[in-house]
Amino acid sequence: MPERPTAADGRPGAPHAPRPAPPYKTLAEASRIVGEERVLRPAPGDGPGSPLGPNTSLFRSRRVAAVIRPATTDQARRVVELFGRDPDSGSLHVISTGRNWGLGSREPVQDDVVVLDLGDLNRVRGLDLEAGWAVIEPGVTQGGLSQLLAGSTRLVNVTVSAASTSILGNALDRGVGLRNQRTHDLVGLEVALPDGELVRVGWWPTDDRTAPVYPHGLGPSTLPLFVQSNLGAVTAGVIRLLPRPEALRVVRLSFPRPVLADATDAIRRWVAQGLTKGVPRIYDAAAGRAYGGAEDEFLVHLPVDGTAEVVEALSGVLLAEARRSGLFTQASDSDAADPGFPHHEVAGLVERGYAGDPDVTDTLFRAKMGVAAQEVDEQAGFLFFLPLLPFTGEAVARADGLLRRVAAATAVRASATLHILGPDLIDCVVAVKFSRDEEDAERAHRALDLLYTSYAEAGFVPYRLDIEHAHRYESFATDSGALALTRRLKSVLDPNNAIAPGRYA
Repeated sequence: MPERPTAADGRPGAPHAPRPAPPYKTLAEASRIVGEERVLRPAPGDGPGSPLGPNTSLFRSRRVAAVIRPATTDQARRVVELFGRDPDSGSLHVISTGRNWGLGSREPVQDDVVVLDLGDLNRVRGLDLEAGWAVIEPGVTQGGLSQLLAGSTRLVNVTVSAASTSILGNALDRGVGLRNQRTHDLVGLEVALPDGELVRVGWWPTDDRTAPVYPHGLGPSTLPLFVQSNLGAVTAGVIRLLPRPEALRVVRLSFPRPVLADATDAIRRWVAQGLTKGVPRIYDAAAGRAYGGAEDEFLVHLPVDGTAEVVEALSGVLLAEARRSGLFTQASDSDAADPGFPHHEVAGLVERGYAGDPDVTDTLFRAKMGVAAQEVDEQAGFLFFLPLLPFTGEAVARADGLLRRVAAATAVRASATLHILGPDLIDCVVAVKFSRDEEDAERAHRALDLLYTSYAEAGFVPYRLDIEHAHRYESFATDSGALALTRRLKSVLDPNNAIAPGRYA
C-alpha cells in the first residue's frame, strides 16, 4: 500500500532540506567498533522501508543510512562518541526493541540518520528484592523480567502491550503501566553522551552502598533530563520493583454513555478517597470489547489490593457505592474467580497484569490487534493519539464527543481507554485501527490530524508525539523560556546534533 507522502522531517507538504547522510568514513569506523556483521546498510536499489521494514502506522518510511546493533555498552558508547565528534559525522536515532507501535515503530523523525538499535543490550545486570530495584538494559522486555520475578515478593509495573516490549524504552517515552506511569519507576539511568562520557544519573547501586533507593540525590536532579530526550543514548537504567500485594481483585462496572460525566465524577471520588489502587481504567464500548464489555456501554476496571481482609472490605465498599449511585448497569468483583462468567479467562488475565504478571502468551494483545506481536508492523494498521485530560466528568464527556465527531467525519474505527493517574489526571489512549489499503489508511491519517487539532483547541494536549507530528512540539510547549532552556542544554551536551534530530526539540 502506498505510504502517505510527507516531507523529509515528517511534516505533510512542508519544505525541508534533508540532513546529509553520514559519510562513508563514519560508517566504516562504526563497523570496526561493532563488527561489519552488526551494521546493516540498504542494498543498492532498495525502496522505501529498507533496512527497517514497514511500520504499522504506514507513516512514510524515512531514508536510513544504516542500522547499527552494538553488542556491548562500551560499543554503544563508542558509536555515540563517533557520531558526536563533528557536524559532518551524521546523527543517530536510538531504539530499544523498536516496538513503538502507533507512534512510528522503529522509524526516526527525520531522513538520513543512522538507527542505533540497542536491542542486543538485554542483560539484567543486578537485582535486589529486599531493597526493591533492578538494573536493566534497553533490550530487557517486560515478559522476561516478570518471569524472572515470578513467585518473588516483588513485581515489575507492566503495560497491557506485548510481552516482548522494552521496559526502558517505554518508560523513557512516559508510557503508562498498570501500577503507575512508568517514569515513576525510573530511579537511575546510565547515559552515553555525545562527547564519549558514560554518566550515571539518579540513584545507582554500588558494592558498599547502603542508602535507600532515592532518585533525586542532592542538588538539581538530572535524571529527568533524559526522559523524552535527545541529549544522549540510555544504555541501562535502575527501575523500582514494587511490593507484590498479598491479594488483588478487579471490580468491574458498566454504564451507558448518557451517564458518562456522572459516572466519571463518581469514580473520581473513589480514587481520591483511596478506594482503588494502581491505574484504574475506563474503556469506551469499542475499547472494552476485547475485555468482554457490553456492545454499547463503557467498561470500568477498579483494582483493589493489599491484605485479603482489605481487598474484601474495599471491594464490598466499591460495589455498594456503585449500586447506590444508580449509574451502573453491572457491578461485579468475582469475574476472575467465577468459571461460569462468560469472560472468566480475560478477567483473570487482567487481574494477573495488575499483579505484575503480563500475558506472556499475548492472548489479550492478539485479541486487540488481530495479529501476533511479530506481525504487527507487517500486517496491522494502527495509530495512537495520547492526550492528557483533567479528571472531571465534564472534560471526559467533552473528549468523548470530540472523538465521536472525528470518527463520524472520517468513517474510522477509533476507541478510547482512560488511564486514571490519580485524582486529577487522565491519560487518554485513543487507538485508530485501519486496513492497509490506501483509502482506509488515508482516512485514518486524516482522523489523526483532526484529533491533534480538535483536542488541542479544547486544551487537551498530548504527552507523547508520533513521528509525523513531532514538529508540533514547539506549539505544545507551555513556556517559551523553558523551550529555549531545553535547546541551550542540547547545544551544550550535543553541539553537533548527534542524537535524534527533531525528536521533542
